[in-house]
Amino acid sequence: MIPFLRQQFNENFTADKYRALLRRIDDVCGTHVQFRISETPCFFPKPLIDRLAADGDALIRQLVDNPAYRTKSNEAVPAEFTVPNEPANPMFVQVDFGLVRDGNGELQPKLVELQAFPSLYAYQGPLAQAYIDIYGLDAASGLRLPASGRLKYLLSGLESDSYRELLRRAIVGSHDPENVILMEIDPQQQKTLPDFLLTEKMLGVRIVNIRDIKKDGSGLYYEHGGKRVLIRRIYNRTIVDELQRKAVRLNFDWRDDLDVEWAGHPNWYFRISKFSIPYLKHPSVPKTWFLDRLQEIPADLENYALKPLYSFAGLGVVIAPTKQDIGAIPEEKRADYILQERLHFEPVIETPFGGTKAEVRVMYIWLEKLTPVLTIIRMGRGLMMGVDQNKNMEWVGASAGLYLDE
Repeated sequence: MIPFLRQQFNENFTADKYRALLRRIDDVCGTHVQFRISETPCFFPKPLIDRLAADGDALIRQLVDNPAYRTKSNEAVPAEFTVPNEPANPMFVQVDFGLVRDGNGELQPKLVELQAFPSLYAYQGPLAQAYIDIYGLDAASGLRLPASGRLKYLLSGLESDSYRELLRRAIVGSHDPENVILMEIDPQQQKTLPDFLLTEKMLGVRIVNIRDIKKDGSGLYYEHGGKRVLIRRIYNRTIVDELQRKAVRLNFDWRDDLDVEWAGHPNWYFRISKFSIPYLKHPSVPKTWFLDRLQEIPADLENYALKPLYSFAGLGVVIAPTKQDIGAIPEEKRADYILQERLHFEPVIETPFGGTKAEVRVMYIWLEKLTPVLTIIRMGRGLMMGVDQNKNMEWVGASAGLYLDE
């Protein structure tokens, strides 16, 4: 995407540097990263990153600032998972874009999906910095950069210290970190454990298995070192879809009016999700319908994707579905699926294995204002961009977006 940087990187890449990158990430996280990390970061022009961040902002506000949509999205929040005391806006939002060519050959961002749920807020910065350090991607290491330029990964003018403080205010708030937890199902078995551990290290909050949380009156607590610890604030990383699949039994009810604050209120997971896409009007949004409201099945289904509303990592997505695939979904379940125009990502990243596609996730934190903070990049040459869909390939996987700040 920035040709002179891509050329320099490819010419100077060695397998030894890549192995050093993987060791560095494991050491920083304190555990082995189970998902595939790409051999390369992605170099993006700053105007493109700015446009993606602005488009994401416009999409989020189209939903949050629309009272009619807020009312309509009530039907997306299951009654048994409706949590009281919902705030006016989500605290954490992610917007995923692919890059496609328009009729004039120009690159244009297209929405893949959006989600009001935390992503890798503690992990992604250290990954980007590891690329810079291990590969020597700064002028001091010999990289040929413009005299006034440097490669950055944080957005909105943030630097490491100011980003850490923003994240601390979002997750910990005004509380003692001992009374703030990162809540997940069986966290030690999750692929996102590296992010959990870095969150714990960065902010002093504890990782707590949702199965171990107890209720006393309107309060929640966990036990640590033989001591009962009151929970004042929850950084919620629990995905309802997984709770249901694993039939997890809890010691509290989501509907209870609990004496806790939410760093990422659970209701927003449903309100801003694939459920939102059919309601969006923006040049970046592909044609999308709820399956139960589809008047006629398109004849060219090879140009569409069938997606469940609430799933992660591409689970349940069918690319180029057949009429039989659609017919196999029971009528009562069709409201939980969308049919979406398929995006043909442009392979914009030059690698030793040819052009490779990149999906860009813009990550936001919303405290006083909606602030884009970081990007996550997924590289792939498969039908889909998730790590699970690009197995046994090189120069694909999770990556970081670097831009030239001049």
